[in-house]
Order: sequence, then C-alpha cells, then structure tokens
Amino acid sequence: MKHLEHCDLLAGEVERFAALIGAGSYGSFELPVPSCPGWSLGDLTVHLGTVHRWAEHLVRVRAPTRISSGDMALGTAGPSARWLMAGGEALVATLRAADPDAPMWAWGPDHRVRFWSRRQLHETLVHRADAELALGRDPMAEPAVAVDAVDEFLVNLGDAAAFSPGVGSIRGADKLLSFRATDEDREWSVALRADGFEFGAAGAAPDATLSGPALSLLLVLYRRLPAATAGMHAAGDQSLIDMWLAGSALE
Repeated sequence: MKHLEHCDLLAGEVERFAALIGAGSYGSFELPVPSCPGWSLGDLTVHLGTVHRWAEHLVRVRAPTRISSGDMALGTAGPSARWLMAGGEALVATLRAADPDAPMWAWGPDHRVRFWSRRQLHETLVHRADAELALGRDPMAEPAVAVDAVDEFLVNLGDAAAFSPGVGSIRGADKLLSFRATDEDREWSVALRADGFEFGAAGAAPDATLSGPALSLLLVLYRRLPAATAGMHAAGDQSLIDMWLAGSALE
C-alpha cells in the first residue's frame, strides 16, 4: 500500500471510531476496555485523539527529532466524537499534503513522512477494535488491510525496544518462528538468535507457527485477543510463541 492509500484508509478508520463512540449510550465512556486493562472507553478516546494531534504536529513541522506531546500545548478535552474527528481530520489533511518521501523523525526504521500515514492508520485500526470489544462488538477489517497492519507491526518491532523493554527479551537459540495469515496466504518468518531476532529468514521448517485469519492474527500479536481465540492455530514449540507474545507487547 502507498502513502495516499494509507491516508484514505486512515480517514475511514477515524470516521468508524467516531461513529462508535457517537452512537454509544449515556455513560458509555465509562465502559472498561477489556483489551486495554485499566482504561475506560473515554481514556481510549482521549489517547487516540491526543496521538492524532501529536503525529499531525510532527508531520506538519517535519520534526527532525522527537517532540514530546507535552511540549506541543495540545490542550486537554473530554472525550467526544466531535473532538476525535477534529484531530483525525487535521492529521489526514496534513499527511495528504505532505511529500511521503520527505525526511523526518520516526520511531521506526523508515524516517520519512510515509512512516506516519501507515503507523497512524494501524494505530487507529487497532484502537477502533479496542472500542468495538468494549462495546461488545466483533471487530472487522479487510484482510488485506489487516495483513498490512501485521507487516507494519513486525517491521517496526525491533525499534520499539526504546519504549517497550520486553522486546529485548525476544531471543532464542537458532529457532525459527512463523506467522501466517490464512485468508491472504501471507507468511512472515522470524529467526530467533541468542542476541535477538531477525525477519525474513526462510528455508528451514519453522520450530513454531501461529496462524489464522489476518485480523485475528493482528489482534493476537497486539495482545488484544488470546492466542487460543477462534480460528487461530498454534503448532510446534508453544514456549516460543508464548515468549514472543510476552516480549512483543508495545507499552
């Protein structure tokens, strides 16, 4: 997927999230979000709206280094669909107007504007799924979009060690771990080494495989759903899968 396609999909995800919270009954912002322990639906909404405003500022000024949201004078607001939409629409407009190849700071390996259109799409998609789970609904997404989200998660994961220390614990003695999206016939291989992990390894039979529909795989990798959720299948050395899921949680 390209930058503008990510922007278009992000706009749709912002609208879906806003529609979810806008259609909620009185007091729904107090609902707990089971996939984000300790958060209410209101907390989730404020988090996502703040992230959108933070990312918009970074892209608009082409930040060469990280800028804390606390240094941006973003202000605070109670959760609402209107406030969420305002931040999301500003983010999409700024991304669409930007050169996707323009250099700027990003916490992942691709230090260009296009990192942020992809990252914010999938940040919003996963949090939209969080909201649906809080409201008792089954999350849905196009398999191709969920596959792109899995790929984005895995590509960026190594760089997440700076704020998710558990990533540094993902290692193994020359083991091969495989993730497979069964509805899109897409597979990712991860070589586990004594000093960490490496993507793209192939050739040998995997020591463990986690497979299932792309969206289910995505939500399991993000620890939004248990690995034993319907449609998922684990094969081989379960301890490798458990180790991966425990260490890869983004904090």
